[in-house]
Amino acid sequence: MTRLSVEMLAADAAEPITSAGNAQLGIAVLAGIAVIVLLITKFKVHAFLALTIGSLALGAFAGAPLDKAITSFTAGLGSTVAGVGVLIALGAILGKLLADSGGADQIVDTILAKASGRAMPWAMVLIASVIGLPLFFEVGIVLLIPVVLMVAKRGNYSLMKIGIPALAGLSVMHGLIPPHPGPLVAIDAIGANLGITLALGVLVAIPTVIIAGPIFGKYAARWVDVPAPEKMIPQRATEETDRRPSFGATLATVLLPVVLMLAKALVDIVVDNPESSVQRVFDVIGSPMIALLAAVIVGMFTLGRAAGFTKGRLSSTVEKSLAPIAGVLLIVGAGGGFKQTLIDVGIGQMILDFSESWAIPTLLLAWLIAVAIRLATGSATVATISAAGLVAPLAADMSSSHMALLVLAIGAGSLFFSHVNDAGFWLVKEYFGLNVGQTIKTWSVMETIISVVSLIFVLLLSLVL
Repeated sequence: MTRLSVEMLAADAAEPITSAGNAQLGIAVLAGIAVIVLLITKFKVHAFLALTIGSLALGAFAGAPLDKAITSFTAGLGSTVAGVGVLIALGAILGKLLADSGGADQIVDTILAKASGRAMPWAMVLIASVIGLPLFFEVGIVLLIPVVLMVAKRGNYSLMKIGIPALAGLSVMHGLIPPHPGPLVAIDAIGANLGITLALGVLVAIPTVIIAGPIFGKYAARWVDVPAPEKMIPQRATEETDRRPSFGATLATVLLPVVLMLAKALVDIVVDNPESSVQRVFDVIGSPMIALLAAVIVGMFTLGRAAGFTKGRLSSTVEKSLAPIAGVLLIVGAGGGFKQTLIDVGIGQMILDFSESWAIPTLLLAWLIAVAIRLATGSATVATISAAGLVAPLAADMSSSHMALLVLAIGAGSLFFSHVNDAGFWLVKEYFGLNVGQTIKTWSVMETIISVVSLIFVLLLSLVL
């Protein structure tokens, strides 16, 4: 399946919607990104409109027919919303249930009671790392950020000091640790050993997440001192609620999608037989949409009914949860449209052409290729698949440990400097109530630290293994 994805990606890159040369494509990419940044920062245009206009400008600068540029943008927008839109909506419903029932209050009050001020960033990075292990980044965001915002608000902590460790934990899992989908794709494409990759990934991830999380969070809090956005903070349960769910029931509800998705990942590894009925069952119940849907349904009983909600109150809670995320969905979708336009004009093939003449060590080459594709397309998944497919032949004579390090180098490169063409950039911006500049100084820098620090540890391990 993953090899087919690599072949399909290569086929797409071989037939771009424009015949522009590499120089023109490079200029077009820079111009498209510049248009987006200027519209948002200088002219205060809404990010959804800026991304839409920037995508069309990119196609025009690259010499692509306007109708094909429009098709690329709408296809990318549709696929992105299809991929994360339902997850964001279900996460919003679960978050509203947690808030209105008092379950979120229970979690926050318990965390505040158990962890001291200095320990809080470390507690957040640990929670995020555990929860983020089997999750797509977007799912982890919608599950964790409401808790992060409430902890920052109620405990009077700096938002960045609490938020950056949580984001670092999620991001490191996303790029480096199997059974997360990204590393699994690279492991399959290169033929690396899963167990060795997991063990080495943990060795690299621990110091990386410490440096990029709690340590960098101290500096990020000085650079960007913003309060938790009121519109995104689930409020305390109203005075009408005379009881609230227990901590155990609340925690079990929040962790239900994590457990289901982790169970799916483990079954996929252990069984590894697409025809197995057991694996097929877990493929369904462990899919992000079904796992979150199950948590929402369970939450209606363990959270809503436990707080004494009537059927009408439950319906009202669900309805009110969806309105605030409309803007987030459109911005994230438009970011996906811009990414698809970049891919369709042929930027991936341009990067592959450049990489053929790079005479450098394989681990560094794999990282640089993943970095270049990540910067150009904004997609860690596209960067992982592309880089793994390109360097897979170079792994033929490698030892098992170095093949695992090659997977980690690709994963590290796929996280480098998230910016305006990455849907994750806009998710973080909107959830934390930041402007573009503040998001770059915090989220983008954090991603770069993760990428560079993890590469350094990969290279150090290559010297002793």
